[in-house]
Amino acid sequence: MIRAISHSWALLLGFAFIQLGNGLQSTLLGVRATMEGFATSATGIVMAGYYLGILLGSLVVPGLLRRVGHIRVFAALASLASAAILMHLVLVDPWSWGIFRVASGFALAGLYVVAESWLNDRADNETRGQLLAVYMVISLGGLGVGQLLLNAADPAGAMLFILVSVLVSVALIPIALTAVKAPAFEISRKISLGALYRVSPLGVVGSLVTGMTYGAIFGMAAVYASTIGLSIEQVSYFMAAVLLGGVVLQWPLGRLSDIVNRRVVIIIVTLCAGAVSFAAIFAADSSTTTLVALMCLYGGLALPLYSLCVAYINDYLAADQMVAASSTIVLLRGVGACIGPLAAALLMSSVGPQGFLWTLCGAHGLLTVFALYRMTRRATRSVEEQRHYPAVEPSTQSVATAIAMQDVRDVRDRDIARWSRP
Repeated sequence: MIRAISHSWALLLGFAFIQLGNGLQSTLLGVRATMEGFATSATGIVMAGYYLGILLGSLVVPGLLRRVGHIRVFAALASLASAAILMHLVLVDPWSWGIFRVASGFALAGLYVVAESWLNDRADNETRGQLLAVYMVISLGGLGVGQLLLNAADPAGAMLFILVSVLVSVALIPIALTAVKAPAFEISRKISLGALYRVSPLGVVGSLVTGMTYGAIFGMAAVYASTIGLSIEQVSYFMAAVLLGGVVLQWPLGRLSDIVNRRVVIIIVTLCAGAVSFAAIFAADSSTTTLVALMCLYGGLALPLYSLCVAYINDYLAADQMVAASSTIVLLRGVGACIGPLAAALLMSSVGPQGFLWTLCGAHGLLTVFALYRMTRRATRSVEEQRHYPAVEPSTQSVATAIAMQDVRDVRDRDIARWSRP
């Protein structure tokens, strides 16, 4: 484990700076868009642009890695991300910001792919799970601390934009100076969406819905918090609380799903997440402390749902199909993440700020209904047949999903029947 980390220290350090900048910029732009008087619908389009860029980057960057290698791609995309955030200060209008967000999403998608494929190459059967755990702590921790950096300066000024640019630029230093040889990169085969749906309808729909909620949270939550009158400090705590909950409950819920029927766990978790978001609608008018506490609980329930859905899909795949399925799963989640901010913005424009929470509540309600419907269509795997839970943070991590799935294959020698009937 220590050796694996020592070979990846530069990558992990650089990635920590990237996550700090990424966590700060998503909240900063939501707050600044509100200050600039952007219409809620326009802000939703701007925020959805980031996830469109994620989708484009996940399709284009693997080919670049094969042609020019990890270090050059990392340097180029870090420079693009650094420049894109500064351009928000040059042209302040929704259309320009939408373009800049697409560029940021494209760059960040590539940086994630570089980081995760590098880690995958450095890991072996004994250290893969531990290395992924370190990566997850850095990922969620960086995003969470990045929210608190919102208090470092006035969001109405230029300093926080410059800080994001500096953080992303600094990430280049350890990568550029590392003496460790960058890994080779191979693009795995894919499984079609239709084929994957036939294998696990609930897993596919769950991945889409969790993408929607993730996109809504990190696209429009800061806009919601600003609109209801929270101070800048309170907005930062509001956003950090969601990530804190995700860190705290990720392992317990994953462990529970390994020893209890996983579909039942998914139903209970998404039902509770919907109930918590519904309760938050009323808490927003009475107590900011209660609202933040509820969002912390919501994050603890909602963020692990993606990993639960990935694990559920794993239960119905043969070991040699898991890595191939990962890119389809991530693409599906990315589509959901594009829809989330748009749906939240539409409801917020129609019914007011609480439309954000109604979006979350509605998404979980739909997933609960579909999961209950699936219970009438097919029996689930027994606990003994379930595979190990992969803790995957629902960001852009296509390769992290593959690492987690690969870890499942290494841990379990038992192979499940190739294509289960629906």
